[in-house]
Amino acid sequence: MSWHYSVIMRTTVRLNDQLLMAARRAAVERNITLTKLIEEALREKLSEQHRAVPERSFQVVTFNGDGVQPGIDLDDSAALLATMED
Repeated sequence: MSWHYSVIMRTTVRLNDQLLMAARRAAVERNITLTKLIEEALREKLSEQHRAVPERSFQVVTFNGDGVQPGIDLDDSAALLATMED
């Protein structure tokens, strides 16, 4: 059985007056506390950092040839360098 303890800490945050008033209005409109609104906003913002960035696909373009030579692994830079030096 795993236990998860949550520690609640107090801190002081300085906010722009207009931002604070807008946050208070949003909290009242949603019927939640200002603390809850700030927690939700921080969690959402921090979770963006963990979202996977979609990889862009690409195609290796070669000129005057039929593509990569057989046996060449473009992911093995040491072997690629050795082949190019030969």
